[in-house]
Amino acid sequence: MIVVDDQSSDDTSMIAGSFGASVVHGAPLPDGWVGKIWALQQGITAASGDVIVTLDADARPHPSLPVSAADALHESGALLGTVSPRFRTGSEAGTWLHASMLTSLVYRHGAGSGRAGKDAVANGQCMVFRRDSAVRGDWCASVSGEIIEDVALVRRLVREGEQVEMFDGSSLLTVHMFEGFGDTWRGWGRSLSLASVDRPLRLWSDAFITLIAAVSPLWLLAIGAATPLTVLLLLVRLGTLVGTARTYERRGPGYWLSPLADLLAWIVVVRGILAPSREWRGRQY
Repeated sequence: MIVVDDQSSDDTSMIAGSFGASVVHGAPLPDGWVGKIWALQQGITAASGDVIVTLDADARPHPSLPVSAADALHESGALLGTVSPRFRTGSEAGTWLHASMLTSLVYRHGAGSGRAGKDAVANGQCMVFRRDSAVRGDWCASVSGEIIEDVALVRRLVREGEQVEMFDGSSLLTVHMFEGFGDTWRGWGRSLSLASVDRPLRLWSDAFITLIAAVSPLWLLAIGAATPLTVLLLLVRLGTLVGTARTYERRGPGYWLSPLADLLAWIVVVRGILAPSREWRGRQY
C-alpha cells in the first residue's frame, strides 16, 4: 500500500508508516497543477503493480475492495473504472443537504453504475486502472489544472473512444465526505455545478430542467397550485429518494426529508455556474 502525504501538517506520515504503508512525501506543487491530481501522479510513479486502485483519505474500504475492483476491471474490459460508494454523513442536517445534492446529479447527469458516456460523472474517491495505461496516456498531466479532475479524465477517455465504467461498490466502500451542513455546503458546493467541465448551454439547460422537474413540484403542491403533471413529477422525485436510499449508511429523518432541500441544492448549482470556485481545502488554484 502506498500513501501519498501531500505535505500534511499532522501525523499522516507517521501513522501510515506505523501500519506498514510505503509513504511518499509529496513534492511541492508544480505550476499549473491542482493538488489532488499532483498527489495521484506521484502515487502512480511510485507504484509498481500492474493494476492500481486509488483511494481518497475519506474512503473507508472493505479489505476485499482492491481485489474486487481489479476483478471488475478485468471482467468489463474497461480502460478505467470508478467505484460508487455508500455515503456516511456526520449529522442529520448534513445528510439532508447531501442527499439533495446527490439527487441533483441524478437529475442532471443520470449518475449511477454502468458505462460512462460523453457527459458522464465519475467518482475519483476510488478508481481502478492499469498502471501502464495511465503512464502511456499521461493521464494526470492531461488534466493537471482541473479542479474536477476525475470527471475531466473520464470524459477525455470517452471522447477518445475508450471504455470507462462506474462500478457499484456500495457494499465494499464507505466514504465520509463531510461532517455537517456547513461543511457539505462549502465542500461539495465548489464542484456540484460541474462548471469547469460542462459547456454553459448544458449547465443552464440542466439547471432549468432540474428547477422544473425536481424543485418546483413540491412547492407548487404546498401552495395549492398542483396539476396532474406536478403530482407525477413529485412522485418521480419520491421514487428517486427511494432509489438512492441504499447509497447511504444511515437513513434517518434528514435523508427522508431531503426533497425539502432541493431548492438549496439548486441554488448551490446556480451559484457554481455564476461564480465557479478554484478553491479547495484552503488552497486557491
